[in-house]
Amino acid sequence: MKILSLHVDYIKFRALKKALKEPEKLTEEEKKEKEVREALVIFVAVEKSDSNLAAEKLVKEIKDIAKQVKAKTIVLYPYAHLSSNLANPETAIKLLKETESQLKKDKKFSVIRAPFGYYKKFELKCKGHPLAELSREIMSGKEGEEEKEVYDYKKLLKEISKTKLDISKLKKNDHRILGQQMDLFSFNETAPGMVFWHNNGLIIYNELIKFWREIHTKAGYKEIKTPQILDKRLWQISGHWEKYKENIFLTEYEKRIFAIKPMNCPGGMLVFKNKPKSYKDLPLRVGELGVVHRQELSGVLGGLFRVIQFTQDDAHIYCEEKQLEQEISNIMELADKIYKKFNLDYYVELSTRPAKRIGTDEQWNKAEKILENVLKKKKMKYKINKGEGAFYGPKIDFHIKDSLGRTWQLATIQVDFAMPERFDLTYTDKNNKKKRPVMIHRTLYGSLERFIGILLEHTKGNLPIWLSPIQVRVLSFTDRNIKAAKEFYEKLKSEGIRADLDIEDKTINNKVREAELMKIPYIIVIGDREIKEKTIAIRHRGEKLRLGVKPEDFISEIKKEIKERK
Repeated sequence: MKILSLHVDYIKFRALKKALKEPEKLTEEEKKEKEVREALVIFVAVEKSDSNLAAEKLVKEIKDIAKQVKAKTIVLYPYAHLSSNLANPETAIKLLKETESQLKKDKKFSVIRAPFGYYKKFELKCKGHPLAELSREIMSGKEGEEEKEVYDYKKLLKEISKTKLDISKLKKNDHRILGQQMDLFSFNETAPGMVFWHNNGLIIYNELIKFWREIHTKAGYKEIKTPQILDKRLWQISGHWEKYKENIFLTEYEKRIFAIKPMNCPGGMLVFKNKPKSYKDLPLRVGELGVVHRQELSGVLGGLFRVIQFTQDDAHIYCEEKQLEQEISNIMELADKIYKKFNLDYYVELSTRPAKRIGTDEQWNKAEKILENVLKKKKMKYKINKGEGAFYGPKIDFHIKDSLGRTWQLATIQVDFAMPERFDLTYTDKNNKKKRPVMIHRTLYGSLERFIGILLEHTKGNLPIWLSPIQVRVLSFTDRNIKAAKEFYEKLKSEGIRADLDIEDKTINNKVREAELMKIPYIIVIGDREIKEKTIAIRHRGEKLRLGVKPEDFISEIKKEIKERK
Protein backbone atom coordinates (compact mmCIF):
# COMPACT_ATOMS: atom_id res chain seq x y z
CA MET A 1 0.00 0.00 0.00
CA LYS A 2 1.15 3.51 -0.78
CA ILE A 3 -0.15 6.62 0.98
CA LEU A 4 0.44 10.30 0.34
CA SER A 5 -0.53 12.62 3.20
CA LEU A 6 -1.10 16.35 2.72
CA HIS A 7 -1.87 18.79 5.54
CA VAL A 8 -4.14 21.36 3.89
CA ASP A 9 -5.89 24.65 4.55
CA TYR A 10 -8.75 23.23 2.48
CA ILE A 11 -9.67 20.57 -0.07
CA LYS A 12 -12.63 20.63 -2.50
CA PHE A 13 -13.62 17.50 -4.42
CA ARG A 14 -16.52 16.16 -6.47
CA ALA A 15 -17.26 12.89 -8.31
CA LEU A 16 -17.57 13.46 -12.09
CA LYS A 17 -18.15 10.14 -13.86
CA LYS A 18 -17.82 6.41 -13.26
CA ALA A 19 -14.34 4.90 -13.35
CA LEU A 20 -15.71 1.41 -12.62
CA LYS A 21 -18.78 -0.39 -13.96
CA GLU A 22 -20.17 -0.58 -10.44
CA PRO A 23 -18.82 2.22 -8.24
CA GLU A 24 -20.27 2.74 -4.78
CA LYS A 25 -23.71 4.33 -4.89
CA LEU A 26 -23.97 8.01 -3.99
CA THR A 27 -26.89 10.05 -2.72
CA GLU A 28 -27.74 13.33 -4.44
CA GLU A 29 -26.06 15.12 -1.54
CA GLU A 30 -22.88 13.05 -1.89
CA LYS A 31 -22.68 13.89 -5.59
CA LYS A 32 -22.32 17.60 -4.80
CA GLU A 33 -18.92 19.28 -4.39
CA LYS A 34 -17.59 18.91 -0.86
CA GLU A 35 -15.24 21.37 0.86
CA VAL A 36 -13.27 20.39 3.96
CA ARG A 37 -11.09 22.90 5.82
CA GLU A 38 -8.05 22.38 8.08
CA ALA A 39 -7.67 18.69 7.23
CA LEU A 40 -5.14 15.91 6.87
CA VAL A 41 -5.79 14.38 3.42
CA ILE A 42 -4.69 10.75 3.04
CA PHE A 43 -4.41 9.59 -0.58
CA VAL A 44 -4.53 5.77 -0.43
CA ALA A 45 -3.48 3.29 -3.19
CA VAL A 46 -4.33 -0.31 -2.28
CA GLU A 47 -2.20 -2.99 -3.96
CA LYS A 48 -2.59 -6.75 -4.53
CA SER A 49 -0.28 -7.64 -1.66
CA ASP A 50 -2.56 -5.68 0.71
CA SER A 51 -5.32 -8.31 0.69
CA ASN A 52 -4.06 -9.55 4.07
CA LEU A 53 -3.27 -6.10 5.41
CA ALA A 54 -5.34 -5.21 8.47
CA ALA A 55 -6.99 -1.78 8.54
CA GLU A 56 -5.42 -1.34 12.01
CA LYS A 57 -2.04 -0.88 10.34
CA LEU A 58 -3.26 1.95 8.12
CA VAL A 59 -5.17 3.54 11.02
CA LYS A 60 -1.99 3.50 13.13
CA GLU A 61 -0.04 5.29 10.36
CA ILE A 62 -2.78 7.92 9.91
CA LYS A 63 -3.05 8.61 13.65
CA ASP A 64 0.73 8.93 13.87
CA ILE A 65 0.79 11.57 11.11
CA ALA A 66 -2.29 13.36 12.48
CA LYS A 67 -0.65 13.64 15.90
CA GLN A 68 2.50 15.17 14.38
CA VAL A 69 0.60 17.84 12.42
CA LYS A 70 -2.11 18.31 15.11
CA ALA A 71 -4.94 17.52 12.67
CA LYS A 72 -8.46 16.74 13.90
CA THR A 73 -10.14 16.27 10.51
CA ILE A 74 -9.11 13.42 8.19
CA VAL A 75 -10.07 12.95 4.54
CA LEU A 76 -9.58 9.46 3.10
CA TYR A 77 -9.07 9.82 -0.65
CA PRO A 78 -8.73 6.66 -2.82
CA TYR A 79 -6.46 6.90 -5.85
CA ALA A 80 -4.80 4.56 -8.36
CA HIS A 81 -1.05 4.73 -7.93
CA LEU A 82 0.81 4.22 -11.26
CA SER A 83 1.33 0.50 -10.86
CA SER A 84 0.43 -2.79 -12.52
CA ASN A 85 -0.01 -4.18 -9.02
CA LEU A 86 -3.28 -2.55 -7.93
CA ALA A 87 -5.71 -4.58 -5.81
CA ASN A 88 -9.15 -5.40 -7.17
CA PRO A 89 -11.88 -2.84 -6.33
CA GLU A 90 -13.57 -5.12 -3.76
CA THR A 91 -10.36 -5.44 -1.70
CA ALA A 92 -9.66 -1.69 -1.91
CA ILE A 93 -13.12 -0.46 -0.87
CA LYS A 94 -13.33 -3.01 1.95
CA LEU A 95 -10.03 -1.80 3.40
CA LEU A 96 -11.01 1.87 3.06
CA LYS A 97 -14.38 1.33 4.75
CA GLU A 98 -12.76 -0.55 7.63
CA THR A 99 -10.21 2.24 8.03
CA GLU A 100 -12.97 4.88 8.02
CA SER A 101 -14.96 2.93 10.61
CA GLN A 102 -12.02 2.50 12.97
CA LEU A 103 -10.98 6.14 12.74
CA LYS A 104 -14.54 7.26 13.51
CA LYS A 105 -14.49 5.20 16.71
CA ASP A 106 -11.85 7.61 17.99
CA LYS A 107 -13.96 10.63 18.95
CA LYS A 108 -10.96 12.95 18.49
CA PHE A 109 -11.31 12.78 14.70
CA SER A 110 -13.86 13.92 12.16
CA VAL A 111 -13.55 11.55 9.15
CA ILE A 112 -14.68 12.12 5.55
CA ARG A 113 -14.13 9.60 2.74
CA ALA A 114 -14.07 10.66 -0.92
CA PRO A 115 -16.25 8.55 -3.31
CA PHE A 116 -14.75 5.28 -4.56
CA GLY A 117 -14.90 4.19 -8.21
CA TYR A 118 -15.30 7.63 -9.81
CA TYR A 119 -13.13 10.02 -11.77
CA LYS A 120 -12.99 13.08 -9.51
CA LYS A 121 -11.77 16.63 -9.64
CA PHE A 122 -10.18 18.20 -6.62
CA GLU A 123 -8.59 21.46 -5.54
CA LEU A 124 -6.51 21.93 -2.40
CA LYS A 125 -4.14 24.32 -0.70
CA CYS A 126 -1.25 22.64 1.10
CA LYS A 127 0.07 24.32 4.24
CA GLY A 128 3.71 23.99 3.23
CA HIS A 129 5.33 23.25 6.60
CA PRO A 130 8.00 20.46 6.75
CA LEU A 131 5.43 17.74 7.58
CA ALA A 132 2.74 18.96 5.19
CA GLU A 133 3.73 16.52 2.42
CA LEU A 134 4.62 12.94 3.34
CA SER A 135 4.58 9.68 1.38
CA ARG A 136 4.85 6.23 2.93
CA GLU A 137 4.72 2.60 1.89
CA ILE A 138 2.93 0.19 4.21
CA MET A 139 3.96 -3.44 3.86
CA SER A 140 1.76 -6.43 4.64
CA GLY A 141 3.00 -9.28 6.88
CA LYS A 142 5.15 -8.95 9.99
CA GLU A 143 7.70 -6.15 10.06
CA GLY A 144 11.03 -7.26 8.62
CA GLU A 145 9.69 -10.68 7.62
CA GLU A 146 8.64 -11.98 4.20
CA GLU A 147 5.19 -13.48 3.98
CA LYS A 148 5.56 -17.19 3.16
CA GLU A 149 3.89 -18.39 0.00
CA VAL A 150 2.32 -21.82 0.19
CA TYR A 151 2.31 -23.88 -3.01
CA ASP A 152 2.25 -27.48 -4.20
CA TYR A 153 5.23 -27.88 -6.54
CA LYS A 154 4.04 -31.28 -7.84
CA LYS A 155 0.71 -29.79 -8.88
CA LEU A 156 2.47 -26.82 -10.49
CA LEU A 157 4.77 -29.14 -12.44
CA LYS A 158 1.76 -31.01 -13.85
CA GLU A 159 0.16 -27.71 -14.88
CA ILE A 160 3.20 -26.50 -16.82
CA SER A 161 3.74 -29.89 -18.47
CA LYS A 162 0.46 -29.80 -20.38
CA THR A 163 1.63 -27.97 -23.54
CA LYS A 164 1.24 -30.29 -26.54
CA LEU A 165 1.13 -29.55 -30.26
CA ASP A 166 -2.14 -30.45 -31.95
CA ILE A 167 -1.04 -31.58 -35.42
CA SER A 168 -4.48 -32.74 -36.61
CA LYS A 169 -5.09 -29.55 -38.65
CA LEU A 170 -1.50 -28.90 -39.75
CA LYS A 171 0.05 -29.73 -43.12
CA LYS A 172 2.98 -32.15 -43.22
CA ASN A 173 5.50 -29.42 -43.98
CA ASP A 174 4.26 -27.11 -41.19
CA HIS A 175 7.35 -25.80 -39.42
CA ARG A 176 5.94 -26.82 -36.03
CA ILE A 177 5.80 -30.49 -37.11
CA LEU A 178 9.28 -30.23 -38.66
CA GLY A 179 10.52 -28.55 -35.46
CA GLN A 180 9.45 -31.59 -33.44
CA GLN A 181 10.66 -34.11 -36.01
CA MET A 182 14.11 -32.49 -36.32
CA ASP A 183 14.34 -31.64 -32.60
CA LEU A 184 14.76 -27.91 -33.29
CA PHE A 185 12.59 -26.03 -30.78
CA SER A 186 9.60 -26.23 -28.46
CA PHE A 187 7.09 -23.96 -26.72
CA ASN A 188 5.76 -23.94 -23.18
CA GLU A 189 2.98 -21.94 -21.51
CA THR A 190 5.43 -20.76 -18.84
CA ALA A 191 6.67 -18.36 -21.54
CA PRO A 192 3.84 -17.82 -24.08
CA GLY A 193 5.06 -16.90 -27.55
CA MET A 194 8.72 -17.42 -26.65
CA VAL A 195 10.91 -20.07 -28.26
CA PHE A 196 12.83 -22.75 -26.37
CA TRP A 197 15.66 -23.40 -28.82
CA HIS A 198 17.09 -26.93 -28.75
CA ASN A 199 20.67 -27.60 -29.82
CA ASN A 200 19.71 -28.45 -33.42
CA GLY A 201 17.54 -25.35 -33.80
CA LEU A 202 20.16 -23.10 -32.25
CA ILE A 203 22.68 -24.30 -34.85
CA ILE A 204 20.37 -22.99 -37.62
CA TYR A 205 19.86 -19.73 -35.69
CA ASN A 206 23.61 -19.24 -35.15
CA GLU A 207 24.53 -20.14 -38.76
CA LEU A 208 22.10 -17.49 -40.04
CA ILE A 209 23.70 -14.96 -37.68
CA LYS A 210 27.18 -15.97 -38.84
CA PHE A 211 26.14 -15.43 -42.49
CA TRP A 212 24.52 -12.08 -41.55
CA ARG A 213 27.68 -10.92 -39.78
CA GLU A 214 29.93 -11.84 -42.69
CA ILE A 215 27.96 -9.94 -45.33
CA HIS A 216 27.49 -6.94 -43.04
CA THR A 217 31.16 -6.72 -42.15
CA LYS A 218 31.98 -6.70 -45.88
CA ALA A 219 29.34 -3.97 -46.39
CA GLY A 220 30.97 -1.70 -43.79
CA TYR A 221 28.64 -2.22 -40.81
CA LYS A 222 29.67 -2.08 -37.16
CA GLU A 223 27.80 -4.16 -34.59
CA ILE A 224 26.50 -3.06 -31.17
CA LYS A 225 24.40 -4.53 -28.38
CA THR A 226 22.05 -2.48 -26.17
CA PRO A 227 20.17 -3.31 -22.93
CA GLN A 228 16.87 -5.23 -22.80
CA ILE A 229 15.23 -2.95 -20.24
CA LEU A 230 15.22 0.84 -20.62
CA ASP A 231 13.65 3.74 -18.73
CA LYS A 232 10.13 4.80 -19.72
CA ARG A 233 11.42 8.30 -20.55
CA LEU A 234 13.42 6.97 -23.50
CA TRP A 235 10.23 5.60 -25.09
CA GLN A 236 8.43 8.89 -24.45
CA ILE A 237 11.19 10.74 -26.31
CA SER A 238 11.08 8.29 -29.24
CA GLY A 239 7.28 8.44 -29.52
CA HIS A 240 6.80 4.70 -28.92
CA TRP A 241 5.13 5.35 -25.56
CA GLU A 242 2.28 7.30 -27.12
CA LYS A 243 1.88 5.16 -30.25
CA TYR A 244 2.78 1.72 -28.97
CA LYS A 245 2.30 1.59 -25.18
CA GLU A 246 -0.30 -1.21 -25.18
CA ASN A 247 2.24 -3.56 -26.84
CA ILE A 248 5.08 -2.86 -24.39
CA PHE A 249 5.92 -5.05 -21.38
CA LEU A 250 6.55 -2.86 -18.35
CA THR A 251 8.45 -3.49 -15.15
CA GLU A 252 9.33 -1.41 -12.10
CA TYR A 253 12.67 -0.92 -10.36
CA GLU A 254 13.29 1.44 -7.44
CA LYS A 255 9.98 3.21 -8.11
CA ARG A 256 10.89 3.86 -11.78
CA ILE A 257 8.95 2.48 -14.75
CA PHE A 258 11.01 0.57 -17.31
CA ALA A 259 10.04 -0.92 -20.69
CA ILE A 260 11.28 -4.27 -21.95
CA LYS A 261 12.35 -3.03 -25.36
CA PRO A 262 9.95 -3.61 -28.27
CA MET A 263 12.44 -2.05 -30.71
CA ASN A 264 16.19 -1.52 -30.86
CA CYS A 265 16.39 2.00 -32.35
CA PRO A 266 16.18 4.20 -29.19
CA GLY A 267 19.07 2.34 -27.55
CA GLY A 268 21.08 2.62 -30.75
CA MET A 269 20.60 6.39 -30.81
CA LEU A 270 22.02 6.65 -27.29
CA VAL A 271 25.14 4.89 -28.61
CA PHE A 272 25.34 7.44 -31.46
CA LYS A 273 25.03 10.33 -28.96
CA ASN A 274 27.76 8.96 -26.70
CA LYS A 275 30.54 10.51 -28.76
CA PRO A 276 30.65 13.60 -31.05
CA LYS A 277 30.40 12.78 -34.76
CA SER A 278 31.88 14.45 -37.83
CA TYR A 279 30.79 14.34 -41.48
CA LYS A 280 33.83 12.07 -41.96
CA ASP A 281 32.08 9.43 -39.82
CA LEU A 282 29.08 9.37 -42.16
CA PRO A 283 27.51 7.26 -43.46
CA LEU A 284 27.69 5.35 -40.17
CA ARG A 285 26.18 1.86 -40.51
CA VAL A 286 25.39 0.18 -37.19
CA GLY A 287 23.83 -3.28 -36.85
CA GLU A 288 22.23 -4.96 -33.84
CA LEU A 289 20.85 -8.48 -33.52
CA GLY A 290 18.52 -7.34 -30.76
CA VAL A 291 16.09 -9.48 -28.79
CA VAL A 292 12.77 -7.61 -28.45
CA HIS A 293 9.44 -8.30 -26.74
CA ARG A 294 5.98 -7.20 -27.91
CA GLN A 295 2.67 -8.03 -26.29
CA GLU A 296 0.39 -10.11 -28.50
CA LEU A 297 -3.00 -11.67 -27.78
CA SER A 298 -2.52 -15.39 -27.07
CA GLY A 299 -5.05 -16.30 -29.78
CA VAL A 300 -2.84 -14.93 -32.59
CA LEU A 301 0.38 -16.68 -31.54
CA GLY A 302 1.46 -19.33 -34.03
CA GLY A 303 4.75 -21.22 -33.80
CA LEU A 304 7.70 -19.18 -35.08
CA PHE A 305 5.50 -17.00 -37.29
CA ARG A 306 3.85 -14.97 -34.50
CA VAL A 307 5.81 -14.72 -31.26
CA ILE A 308 6.20 -12.39 -28.29
CA GLN A 309 10.01 -12.59 -28.02
CA PHE A 310 12.08 -12.48 -31.19
CA THR A 311 15.41 -11.39 -32.62
CA GLN A 312 15.42 -8.53 -35.11
CA ASP A 313 18.42 -8.13 -37.40
CA ASP A 314 18.22 -4.39 -37.06
CA ALA A 315 20.59 -1.86 -38.51
CA HIS A 316 20.51 1.92 -38.42
CA ILE A 317 22.36 4.09 -40.88
CA TYR A 318 23.13 7.71 -39.99
CA CYS A 319 23.97 9.76 -43.05
CA GLU A 320 23.78 13.09 -44.82
CA GLU A 321 20.72 13.73 -46.96
CA LYS A 322 22.78 13.54 -50.16
CA GLN A 323 23.92 10.01 -49.18
CA LEU A 324 20.40 8.65 -48.68
CA GLU A 325 19.67 7.26 -52.15
CA GLN A 326 22.96 5.38 -52.40
CA GLU A 327 22.54 3.87 -48.92
CA ILE A 328 18.98 2.74 -49.70
CA SER A 329 20.19 1.18 -52.96
CA ASN A 330 22.97 -0.66 -51.09
CA ILE A 331 20.45 -2.09 -48.60
CA MET A 332 18.23 -3.33 -51.41
CA GLU A 333 21.22 -5.15 -52.93
CA LEU A 334 21.98 -6.78 -49.57
CA ALA A 335 18.37 -7.93 -49.26
CA ASP A 336 18.46 -9.33 -52.79
CA LYS A 337 21.69 -11.21 -51.99
CA ILE A 338 20.13 -12.86 -48.94
CA TYR A 339 16.89 -13.88 -50.64
CA LYS A 340 18.69 -15.31 -53.67
CA LYS A 341 20.85 -17.38 -51.32
CA PHE A 342 17.67 -19.09 -50.09
CA ASN A 343 15.84 -19.13 -53.46
CA LEU A 344 13.10 -16.86 -52.12
CA ASP A 345 11.09 -14.77 -54.61
CA TYR A 346 9.95 -11.39 -53.37
CA TYR A 347 8.03 -8.29 -54.32
CA VAL A 348 8.19 -4.79 -52.82
CA GLU A 349 5.72 -2.22 -51.53
CA LEU A 350 6.17 1.48 -50.80
CA SER A 351 4.30 2.24 -47.56
CA THR A 352 3.38 5.91 -47.14
CA ARG A 353 2.49 8.19 -44.22
CA PRO A 354 -0.03 6.92 -41.65
CA ALA A 355 -2.66 9.14 -40.01
CA LYS A 356 -0.84 9.02 -36.65
CA ARG A 357 2.75 10.10 -37.17
CA ILE A 358 5.54 12.34 -35.96
CA GLY A 359 7.56 14.78 -38.08
CA THR A 360 6.49 17.51 -40.49
CA ASP A 361 4.71 17.13 -43.84
CA GLU A 362 7.83 18.56 -45.49
CA GLN A 363 9.93 15.74 -44.01
CA TRP A 364 7.41 13.11 -45.11
CA ASN A 365 7.25 14.54 -48.66
CA LYS A 366 11.01 14.42 -48.92
CA ALA A 367 11.35 10.90 -47.47
CA GLU A 368 8.63 9.40 -49.69
CA LYS A 369 10.13 11.00 -52.81
CA ILE A 370 13.62 9.64 -52.03
CA LEU A 371 12.34 6.08 -51.59
CA GLU A 372 10.33 6.27 -54.81
CA ASN A 373 13.33 7.66 -56.72
CA VAL A 374 15.46 4.65 -55.71
CA LEU A 375 12.76 2.18 -56.78
CA LYS A 376 12.42 3.91 -60.17
CA LYS A 377 16.19 4.09 -60.74
CA LYS A 378 16.48 0.37 -60.00
CA LYS A 379 13.52 -0.23 -62.35
CA MET A 380 11.71 -2.24 -59.71
CA LYS A 381 8.01 -2.98 -59.84
CA TYR A 382 6.32 -1.86 -56.65
CA LYS A 383 2.91 -1.36 -55.13
CA ILE A 384 1.89 1.72 -53.12
CA ASN A 385 0.69 0.70 -49.67
CA LYS A 386 -1.09 3.89 -48.66
CA GLY A 387 -1.05 4.90 -44.99
CA GLU A 388 0.98 1.88 -43.81
CA GLY A 389 4.31 3.58 -43.11
CA ALA A 390 5.95 3.58 -39.66
CA PHE A 391 4.87 6.45 -37.40
CA TYR A 392 8.28 8.09 -37.89
CA GLY A 393 8.81 7.55 -41.62
CA PRO A 394 7.76 5.92 -44.93
CA LYS A 395 9.28 2.58 -45.92
CA ILE A 396 10.00 0.03 -48.61
CA ASP A 397 8.85 -3.44 -47.52
CA PHE A 398 10.02 -6.73 -49.03
CA HIS A 399 7.39 -9.50 -49.10
CA ILE A 400 7.95 -13.16 -49.91
CA LYS A 401 5.49 -15.97 -50.59
CA ASP A 402 5.88 -19.15 -48.56
CA SER A 403 5.19 -22.71 -49.73
CA LEU A 404 1.50 -22.38 -48.80
CA GLY A 405 1.03 -19.18 -50.80
CA ARG A 406 0.99 -16.95 -47.70
CA THR A 407 2.86 -13.66 -47.89
CA TRP A 408 5.24 -12.44 -45.20
CA GLN A 409 7.00 -9.13 -44.81
CA LEU A 410 10.72 -9.64 -44.21
CA ALA A 411 13.04 -6.74 -45.03
CA THR A 412 12.03 -3.15 -44.44
CA ILE A 413 13.84 0.11 -45.23
CA GLN A 414 12.54 3.19 -43.40
CA VAL A 415 13.67 6.79 -43.90
CA ASP A 416 13.43 8.86 -40.73
CA PHE A 417 13.91 12.62 -40.39
CA ALA A 418 11.94 12.83 -37.12
CA MET A 419 13.80 10.64 -34.60
CA PRO A 420 17.19 12.35 -35.07
CA GLU A 421 15.41 15.59 -34.21
CA ARG A 422 13.67 14.17 -31.12
CA PHE A 423 16.96 12.71 -29.86
CA ASP A 424 18.94 15.81 -30.89
CA LEU A 425 21.41 13.80 -32.98
CA THR A 426 24.07 15.97 -34.60
CA TYR A 427 27.32 15.82 -36.55
CA THR A 428 29.82 18.54 -37.48
CA ASP A 429 29.97 19.41 -41.19
CA LYS A 430 32.94 20.61 -43.30
CA ASN A 431 32.38 24.17 -42.09
CA ASN A 432 32.41 23.05 -38.43
CA LYS A 433 28.66 23.67 -38.11
CA LYS A 434 26.24 21.36 -36.31
CA LYS A 435 23.95 19.44 -38.67
CA ARG A 436 21.22 16.89 -38.19
CA PRO A 437 21.84 13.43 -39.74
CA VAL A 438 19.07 11.49 -41.49
CA MET A 439 18.42 8.00 -40.19
CA ILE A 440 17.57 4.79 -42.05
CA HIS A 441 16.01 1.95 -40.05
CA ARG A 442 16.25 -1.47 -41.73
CA THR A 443 16.00 -5.21 -41.25
CA LEU A 444 16.72 -7.99 -43.76
CA TYR A 445 15.65 -11.26 -42.15
CA GLY A 446 13.05 -9.25 -40.23
CA SER A 447 12.45 -11.62 -37.35
CA LEU A 448 15.02 -14.43 -37.21
CA GLU A 449 12.37 -16.73 -35.74
CA ARG A 450 9.90 -16.09 -38.54
CA PHE A 451 12.64 -16.41 -41.16
CA ILE A 452 13.58 -19.86 -39.83
CA GLY A 453 9.91 -20.92 -39.88
CA ILE A 454 9.59 -19.79 -43.51
CA LEU A 455 12.81 -21.59 -44.52
CA LEU A 456 11.70 -24.83 -42.88
CA GLU A 457 8.40 -24.83 -44.75
CA HIS A 458 9.91 -23.56 -48.00
CA THR A 459 12.49 -26.40 -48.04
CA LYS A 460 10.21 -28.98 -46.28
CA GLY A 461 13.00 -29.22 -43.71
CA ASN A 462 15.61 -30.09 -46.36
CA LEU A 463 17.90 -27.20 -45.48
CA PRO A 464 21.11 -26.53 -47.42
CA ILE A 465 24.04 -28.37 -45.90
CA TRP A 466 25.62 -25.29 -44.31
CA LEU A 467 22.42 -24.71 -42.32
CA SER A 468 21.64 -28.34 -41.49
CA PRO A 469 22.04 -29.07 -37.77
CA ILE A 470 23.43 -32.53 -38.58
CA GLN A 471 25.31 -32.52 -41.88
CA VAL A 472 26.36 -36.17 -41.98
CA ARG A 473 25.18 -39.31 -40.20
CA VAL A 474 27.47 -42.33 -40.20
CA LEU A 475 25.77 -45.76 -40.07
CA SER A 476 27.31 -49.14 -39.31
CA PHE A 477 25.89 -51.95 -41.48
CA THR A 478 26.53 -54.65 -38.86
CA ASP A 479 28.24 -54.92 -35.49
CA ARG A 480 31.43 -55.88 -37.35
CA ASN A 481 31.56 -52.38 -38.84
CA ILE A 482 31.14 -50.36 -35.63
CA LYS A 483 34.86 -49.65 -35.16
CA ALA A 484 35.30 -48.37 -38.72
CA ALA A 485 32.12 -46.26 -38.46
CA LYS A 486 33.38 -44.66 -35.23
CA GLU A 487 36.76 -43.88 -36.80
CA PHE A 488 35.18 -42.15 -39.81
CA TYR A 489 32.77 -40.24 -37.54
CA GLU A 490 35.73 -38.95 -35.48
CA LYS A 491 37.52 -37.94 -38.69
CA LEU A 492 34.51 -35.89 -39.84
CA LYS A 493 34.29 -34.13 -36.47
CA SER A 494 38.00 -33.29 -36.54
CA GLU A 495 37.42 -31.62 -39.94
CA GLY A 496 34.75 -29.36 -38.42
CA ILE A 497 31.81 -31.20 -40.00
CA ARG A 498 28.62 -31.57 -37.91
CA ALA A 499 28.29 -35.34 -37.84
CA ASP A 500 26.63 -37.96 -35.66
CA LEU A 501 26.74 -41.72 -35.43
CA ASP A 502 24.18 -44.53 -35.45
CA ILE A 503 25.66 -47.88 -34.40
CA GLU A 504 22.50 -49.21 -32.75
CA ASP A 505 21.41 -52.81 -33.23
CA LYS A 506 18.81 -52.05 -35.93
CA THR A 507 18.38 -52.89 -39.59
CA ILE A 508 20.12 -50.60 -42.05
CA ASN A 509 16.72 -49.66 -43.54
CA ASN A 510 15.49 -48.45 -40.15
CA LYS A 511 18.67 -46.42 -39.64
CA VAL A 512 18.33 -44.79 -43.07
CA ARG A 513 14.62 -44.01 -42.49
CA GLU A 514 15.37 -42.31 -39.14
CA ALA A 515 18.14 -40.22 -40.73
CA GLU A 516 15.79 -39.17 -43.53
CA LEU A 517 13.12 -38.11 -41.02
CA MET A 518 15.76 -35.88 -39.41
CA LYS A 519 16.38 -34.36 -42.89
CA ILE A 520 20.12 -35.11 -42.73
CA PRO A 521 21.73 -34.24 -46.11
CA TYR A 522 24.36 -36.99 -46.21
CA ILE A 523 24.03 -40.56 -44.92
CA ILE A 524 27.25 -42.60 -44.90
CA VAL A 525 27.02 -46.39 -44.73
CA ILE A 526 30.05 -48.46 -43.76
CA GLY A 527 29.85 -52.25 -44.23
CA ASP A 528 32.24 -55.10 -44.89
CA ARG A 529 32.79 -54.06 -48.51
CA GLU A 530 33.66 -50.46 -47.52
CA ILE A 531 36.15 -51.67 -44.91
CA LYS A 532 37.79 -54.04 -47.40
CA GLU A 533 38.01 -51.42 -50.19
CA LYS A 534 38.75 -48.50 -47.81
CA THR A 535 35.79 -46.60 -49.27
CA ILE A 536 32.39 -45.33 -48.10
CA ALA A 537 28.84 -45.58 -49.46
CA ILE A 538 27.00 -42.23 -49.69
CA ARG A 539 23.29 -41.55 -49.84
CA HIS A 540 22.80 -37.86 -50.65
CA ARG A 541 19.38 -36.31 -50.23
CA GLY A 542 17.24 -37.09 -53.29
CA GLU A 543 20.01 -38.99 -55.10
CA LYS A 544 20.89 -42.64 -55.66
CA LEU A 545 23.35 -44.48 -53.42
CA ARG A 546 26.96 -43.89 -54.46
CA LEU A 547 29.37 -46.76 -53.79
CA GLY A 548 33.15 -46.88 -53.69
CA VAL A 549 33.75 -43.23 -52.77
CA LYS A 550 37.12 -42.42 -51.24
CA PRO A 551 36.68 -40.89 -47.75
CA GLU A 552 39.14 -38.06 -48.46
CA ASP A 553 37.27 -37.13 -51.67
CA PHE A 554 33.97 -36.96 -49.80
CA ILE A 555 35.47 -34.79 -47.03
CA SER A 556 36.99 -32.41 -49.58
CA GLU A 557 33.71 -32.23 -51.51
CA ILE A 558 31.51 -31.59 -48.47
CA LYS A 559 33.86 -28.97 -46.97
CA LYS A 560 33.76 -27.05 -50.25
CA GLU A 561 29.95 -27.23 -50.30
CA ILE A 562 29.73 -25.93 -46.70
CA LYS A 563 32.28 -23.16 -47.28
CA GLU A 564 30.45 -21.91 -50.37
CA ARG A 565 27.10 -22.19 -48.57
CA LYS A 566 25.49 -24.19 -51.36
